Amino acid sequence: MTNVNTNSGNLNPLFHPAVHYGSPADVLNAKELSTPEKRIILSSWASDMYAVESCPALREIPGMNRTIRLADILAALRRLDGDNDDDDPPRGGGVPMRLRRPWAAAERRGA
Repeated sequence: MTNVNTNSGNLNPLFHPAVHYGSPADVLNAKELSTPEKRIILSSWASDMYAVESCPALREIPGMNRTIRLADILAALRRLDGDNDDDDPPRGGGVPMRLRRPWAAAERRGA
């Protein structure tokens, strides 16, 4: 007996979202999908289960005739969250801050 959870070749092609959507942008633009449905599809595509062994930045989705960049999938997920800065790299931790020496303030008061 084969396990359909581990052998995707046995599944009906209709169960593969890739049969219906060829890219993360296609998923985002699909009017028939709700936001949670889009998130489920994109999140499944981002899964390490579909990572290309020699290139983990790519995903090989069953039913697709090409690989998809993980960065494109993650950008689509960010767009679902309302973040449209797809081209900008992630921001750093904020403005660097200098910590004052506690004794410096006391020295200034005494002067």
